[in-house]
Amino acid sequence: MLRLILTRIGLIVPQLLILSVVVFLMTYLVPGSVGASILGVTATPEGIAQIESQLGLDRPMLVRLGEWYAGVLVGDFGTSYVSARPVTELFAERLPATFSLLGGGILIALMLGIAVGVIGGTKAGSVRDRLSTAFSSLSMSVPEFWIGIVLLLVFSVQMGIFPVVSYVPIDQDPIGWLRGLILPAVSLGIVGAALIARQTRTAMAETMSARYVDTLLAAGVSRGRVIRRYALKNALVSTLSAAGIAVSIMVGASFAIEKVFAYPGIGSLMLRSVTGKDFAVVQGGVLLIALIVIIVNLVLDVSYGIINPKVRAQ
Repeated sequence: MLRLILTRIGLIVPQLLILSVVVFLMTYLVPGSVGASILGVTATPEGIAQIESQLGLDRPMLVRLGEWYAGVLVGDFGTSYVSARPVTELFAERLPATFSLLGGGILIALMLGIAVGVIGGTKAGSVRDRLSTAFSSLSMSVPEFWIGIVLLLVFSVQMGIFPVVSYVPIDQDPIGWLRGLILPAVSLGIVGAALIARQTRTAMAETMSARYVDTLLAAGVSRGRVIRRYALKNALVSTLSAAGIAVSIMVGASFAIEKVFAYPGIGSLMLRSVTGKDFAVVQGGVLLIALIVIIVNLVLDVSYGIINPKVRAQ
């Protein structure tokens, strides 16, 4: 198990290194000028040149890349071109909202996905199996922002159960934070739940048709005990694999959810920075989001190793 963890941690550095280089190079392919974007309609060639000289954008690419890496190593992601504030400060303000949304979405996805998958997979071919399959297919085909808009219109605008402006800092009002998190988390969680439910359903159906299940049932072990203690544990191996993919999808989907529910997270900051050509924020944001995805997948890999002893030896 220790070797598995060290191997996964060892892969983090080259992954982030390659990703950061790719993102840094892609900023040169974006049309337009940073100086022109900052100055707006008052931009002149002289003003653009002056702004880009002040920001250091006129220096060679390799020099800028080396300086950026030197700053990242000490936790400095640079300064925003637009707000002139440190990028780390901007991220620190928005990380609580992002972690709240992703954490709630992942929790909903796991609970709903596993529940629907188990309900359908334990009795393959039945009515409930068809219903669980229909849920998975429908959830995967409907855009997450559309689900969010419908939930917002029904439960916030029409019924008034949940607030329209969702996010409230947890240190200010824990109850308000929880009420505001429910609809965004459900909207985001349904995206991942569909994939997890489909994989769990397939794994449960295969497990329930195994010979050892028939042996346990013939020995007098109750069906519920067989499902909880044996079948579900074996099915979780495939479920965790699907959860890793679902988390990556949910990170991207969270950008749209933040926009729908006015959630002040990293996603809304990244969208604004891309349109405003605030490349310092974009580079740091991509690196931070990649690190979040890698850490979540590391936890899932370790959990996978705990459930499946064969992986530890590999």
